[in-house]
Amino acid sequence: MDLQLKGKTAVVTGGSRGIGRAIAELFADEGANVAICARNAEQVAEAVKALEAKGVRAFGKAVDIADGPALKAFIDEAAAALGGLDVLVSNASALVQGNGEDAWKAMFDIDVMGAVRSFEAAKPYLETAAAETGDAAFLITSSISAAETDNPNSYGAMKAAQIHFAKGVARENAPKKIRCNVVSPGTVFFEGGVWGNVKQNMPGFFETMIKRNPTGRMATPEEIAAATVFLASPRSAFTTGINMVVDGGISRRANF
Repeated sequence: MDLQLKGKTAVVTGGSRGIGRAIAELFADEGANVAICARNAEQVAEAVKALEAKGVRAFGKAVDIADGPALKAFIDEAAAALGGLDVLVSNASALVQGNGEDAWKAMFDIDVMGAVRSFEAAKPYLETAAAETGDAAFLITSSISAAETDNPNSYGAMKAAQIHFAKGVARENAPKKIRCNVVSPGTVFFEGGVWGNVKQNMPGFFETMIKRNPTGRMATPEEIAAATVFLASPRSAFTTGINMVVDGGISRRANF
C-alpha cells in the first residue's frame, strides 16, 4: 500500500533510538523527509546520517524537550530546513515511574508539556500543509499504562493526560483538516531500552511479563512505528481523535 507520504515532511521528537528511531526510519522508507531531536547529540547525528542514506533529506538537533523555547526553535529550524511540516510525532518521554514529586514533574514537563508545546510550535506549519494538501497530522506516543494501575503512578497518569489532550486537539482542529491520534504501546523490547535493561538485570520479572502477554512476546519498535506512520499518512485521512492500543492483547480492557 502506498501511504502517500513521499515528499512530505515529518518531525519526530525523541527520534534517535527505540520507537522514535523506528518511526523516523519508516517515514524515510516511505519517502518522507524527516527531522528528529533527542538529548544526545552523537546519537542524533548518527540517526540523521542513517536517514539521509535512505535518500531523503534529514535534519536533527540535540534538544531538551522540557526546555520550551529550545523545542520551539527546533521545530522552526526543522520546518525551515525541510520546507514545511506535514506531520508531527510527539514521542519523547521522561520514562519515569512512581509517586515522588520529581517523577511527576519530569513526566509533566516532558510527556505532557512536550506534546502541548511541540503542537503549538508546529501548528502554523501544519495548518499551511493541510490547506495546501487537505491533510496534516499530529501523533502522540502514549502507553497502555494510561489505562491500568495498581498504585499512584506519575507515568500512567501523565500518559492518560496525553490521550485526553489529543482528543481535544482532534476535535478543535478537524475543520482545518489537522488530525490528532494516539498510539499506546504495551511492552516493547529493544536492546538498551526499558525492557532490554529489565531482561538483563531482572530476568525473572522479564519472563513473567512475557508470559502475561497472550502472544508470548513483546512488541518491536518497528511494529509500533507501523501503526504510527499509518495513522500519520493521508491513507488515514478520516481517522482522528483515536487512541490505538498496540499491546499484543496484554491489557484486559475492551475498547469502545
